[in-house]
Amino acid sequence: MTERPPISPRSPRAALEPEQLPPPPKRSRGARNPLVVAGNAIFTIILLLMLGAGGTYYYGKQALEAPGPLTADKIVNIPRTAGTGDIADILQREGVIDVNRWAFLGSVVAMKARSELKAGEYQFQKRANLRDVIDTLVSGKVVQHTLTIPEGLTSEQIVGRLMESDVLSGQVKEIPREGTLLPETYKFERGTSREQVLQRMHQAQRRALTEIWERRSPDVPVRSVEQLVTLASIVEKETGRADERSRVAAVFANRLRQKMKLQSDPTIIYGLVGGKGTLGRQIKRSEIQQPTPYNTYVIEGLPPGPIANPGRASLEATANPARTRELYFVADGTGGHTFTETYDAHQRNVGKLRALEKQQQQQPVDTVEPADDASAADAAPQADPGAKPAPAAAKKRNGGAARTPPTAQNSTSSSPTVQR
Repeated sequence: MTERPPISPRSPRAALEPEQLPPPPKRSRGARNPLVVAGNAIFTIILLLMLGAGGTYYYGKQALEAPGPLTADKIVNIPRTAGTGDIADILQREGVIDVNRWAFLGSVVAMKARSELKAGEYQFQKRANLRDVIDTLVSGKVVQHTLTIPEGLTSEQIVGRLMESDVLSGQVKEIPREGTLLPETYKFERGTSREQVLQRMHQAQRRALTEIWERRSPDVPVRSVEQLVTLASIVEKETGRADERSRVAAVFANRLRQKMKLQSDPTIIYGLVGGKGTLGRQIKRSEIQQPTPYNTYVIEGLPPGPIANPGRASLEATANPARTRELYFVADGTGGHTFTETYDAHQRNVGKLRALEKQQQQQPVDTVEPADDASAADAAPQADPGAKPAPAAAKKRNGGAARTPPTAQNSTSSSPTVQR
């Protein structure tokens, strides 16, 4: 017999393992197809892109909505020449956005606002997030500055006010004609030219005049819009009180109807200094009868043009004066005026004012309130006659109330002077 070789002893683990591993299963022809391989790769890439986009969206939304670094509202000026990167640098430097300027640039691209950002001066709110900042720059709602032009300034004085503003730009080619600008509060953005502001004031005055002229009283003694403005400018300079404008206008209208000289002190001043508007002292007695084209103590009727730029209220009062027969008015010592129809009654009111002034002058200096000191109002030069005075200063506007009116014999008109 043939002897078998001895069987070597095997470990229990080896006994459990198969003597030969089976070959791996063959891949199907479909799995080996290049299109399937490519499809799997594309699917994997798309999945990765979706995950990346989701993460980017989440991060971007967090960056857009996160409160900004501003601790208080702030105004920032974006120059017209600034590009997107320059804007980011400016906002970062001004503390509107945080140190990560790339978040701003990325947000601008994500919001498709790169070509929509506008230059100008903007106010950013406290803790404004990136979305708010970008929306503000896209909206173009720039900061509006205001400039108030007081009633009664001359055109030269108005131009002076515009030149003092550091928000406006450019020069003024020429002083506008007197009475062609409407004193109001105007809004404009930084960098607006002074010529543009003057043009707006001129257009506003034309619109106001058109409305007021159409609603004028049929018996108002002016024949044209220009005459209305001229008379309104005198009314404007004579009183700063709203409740007196129509009565002051009525006095001058009544005197025009009766062919009486207007005898208004502000016309003397304008004839002496023109558009400067400020005499800086009281009118001298010799100047009352000094011939100038504007001196209504000398000329008949209205002066050749306005002596200031009247406001809307004075234009309306002149177009629709109070229905009275009053021919005189004088300061009453309390900031207003007393109106009368006859010269005798007017003289009595002048006497009361003189007595009040004398009484105030006799009081100790430290007991007299400056606002109630009529003589002091006359002695001190007015810093800006175009602006409306305080009630006390209106007692004797430009010094008219301090003078004794000329007698009928000394006056070239049929009646004595109008006193304030």
